[in-house]
Amino acid sequence: MNIFRTSSDASLRPTPLALGSLSLALIAALAACGGGNAQLNPNQKPQGKVDVPLLVSDASNENWATIGVKLLKLSLTKQDGSSVDVPLGSPSLPINLAQLNQIGELLNKVTLNAGDTFTGVTATLAANPGDISLTVAADPEPGFAETAGTQIPSGRIQIQGATGAAGAQTVTVPVKFDKPLVVPSTPGAAINVEFDLDHPAFLTGHVPVGSGQTTWAVNFNGPVKHKKVTDLTRLVMRHHYGKVVSLSSDNSSLTYSKQLPTTPVVTPETATDTGVNVTVLADATNGTLVYDIDTKRESTVKSFASVSSALAAGKYVRVATRYQQNGTLVATRVWIASVFNTVWLSPEGHVLRINNAGTELVMSDEAGKPVKMVIDGKTQFFFRTPENAQSDTTAIGSGPAFAAGKNLVRGFKVHVQAVDPLAPTLVAKTVDIETAAYDGRISSVTPAGFIYTRGFNNGGDYNVSMSYIDAATANGTDANGNPINGFKYWNWGLPNQVSSGADAVSSFIKATNGSAVDFGGTAGQVYAQGASYARWGNKAAPNGWSVPWVVLSPTNLPLATVASVNNATNSFTITVPKGSKPVKVNYSTTSGSATLAYQVDRNKDKVTVTPQDLSSTAGLAALTQGLTVGTRVAISAIPQADGTLKAYTLKFYSGSQLPK
Repeated sequence: MNIFRTSSDASLRPTPLALGSLSLALIAALAACGGGNAQLNPNQKPQGKVDVPLLVSDASNENWATIGVKLLKLSLTKQDGSSVDVPLGSPSLPINLAQLNQIGELLNKVTLNAGDTFTGVTATLAANPGDISLTVAADPEPGFAETAGTQIPSGRIQIQGATGAAGAQTVTVPVKFDKPLVVPSTPGAAINVEFDLDHPAFLTGHVPVGSGQTTWAVNFNGPVKHKKVTDLTRLVMRHHYGKVVSLSSDNSSLTYSKQLPTTPVVTPETATDTGVNVTVLADATNGTLVYDIDTKRESTVKSFASVSSALAAGKYVRVATRYQQNGTLVATRVWIASVFNTVWLSPEGHVLRINNAGTELVMSDEAGKPVKMVIDGKTQFFFRTPENAQSDTTAIGSGPAFAAGKNLVRGFKVHVQAVDPLAPTLVAKTVDIETAAYDGRISSVTPAGFIYTRGFNNGGDYNVSMSYIDAATANGTDANGNPINGFKYWNWGLPNQVSSGADAVSSFIKATNGSAVDFGGTAGQVYAQGASYARWGNKAAPNGWSVPWVVLSPTNLPLATVASVNNATNSFTITVPKGSKPVKVNYSTTSGSATLAYQVDRNKDKVTVTPQDLSSTAGLAALTQGLTVGTRVAISAIPQADGTLKAYTLKFYSGSQLPK
């Protein structure tokens, strides 16, 4: 999701990938993951001890190929105020958040006492110049302030809340759980603590009048949400990179030292050894697919015995994994090479476009460059479904016909394996679809489905009919833990207020049909927008995608100007470039659902982002003082049926250097 506008000429458009978040997933499970060279055997745990593996994940932003951070420390806060540190192995873990699109990067585990209660977690990140890296994507949206593929100089990145001496600065992010976590005595439960990367204060671009250089303010202390996960087997994890340590004596398991790619990308790519050993099992029932990139051999194995020579100590691997209910990790696919750069080379990123014939896939890689992949008759497409071992290793389609049929669209997060990653022309052998994200304007809403329409800067536009999942399909739980079947939806920022059940579809139709706001002139209209992560092969669409849910998402408006203010009704009107009439904007001051407001101040090239809690007297006073006729504002809002806008976020600008 784009959370700013730095160009006054930007047109009205949907908020892309509106499901973004960085989350620390704390999975209460007995996992086969250990620290250093010590191996964890769940059967040897002292009674009452439970291993909690930690993952980090987020959703991508189409404008960024790299949002690189260095994670220094994680600690859990107990109910009595004491803390438990999570061993991370390496003193500094480089993580590219832009590649973790609703998928998890396994970090390590911490051993806890069953029955202990924890109320939160604290993350510590490095905050020196250069510790946060930003690289623009290969094809950012129209009006974006930076050129495709640009690596932002550290001098134009300002980290909010940094403390400490020069060269040793850090930023600390405390997170309070919605409900205390009581460590269970049995495996299977999971929770996500989400840092919302799409929050408007996370990345704020500021261009002062008279200057062409954008300063990016990075703020990690935005809203944090607790997302309940009740089934760890459904977690989709990023492919692991590792260096082989050993095979078990019976060849049933593989142990490797976890590696993380260097961020930002270098050529050839190198790895950081995390010091954490991970053990994965071969899939003894369905088989693990093994690809030896050096010899170009492939096989399906139910133990690693037949490929033991290829998995010699010191070899590098890329491993697709899934959790079993008992917390053990199973390898669904393994790629092997003698050099780290070879297992890393096959591109990982987001789909940019597919040609009409379905013979060429263009995707954005971590370096912010477009990568062309040839799709031939042997290319296989997989959709990650870790909760179903058989479908997780079964191709859902193959060849150009699958790609040409709009089964792969811009925004999908994919990891592609090339037949030969060193060849001048890359031919896709396999395409792992890790998340199938659709978003955009919602139209033609009926009891059977609706249309998602999305336009982009340089191709990849789509106009796709989507069906709701079958009414009998299990679809999570509500805020009270009751099971939900069939389609559901909710408003962005209010995930606990889910509309589900027999009336969900009819309610969705009422919420989305006829919602358009008109600024007049050539500014265009604001329509209902949404975002979904689709499922493949549901009963509603056995050979295609269907949506289990929709998040009604706000639209980012161009940088606007306040035309009038009515503090008594918590509203004001705005005008936008190329518009001919003002539009009313309503904001909320209700605790728990108040509009997210931020004062953005720039003086002497220093940008300060200050959250203002509109449910408090002080926060509301700051807004009313700062929101006057002529104030420049950046707003994301949801259109209402009466022609007004309901503000989800509101940034108002002050200081001696105002945005242009």
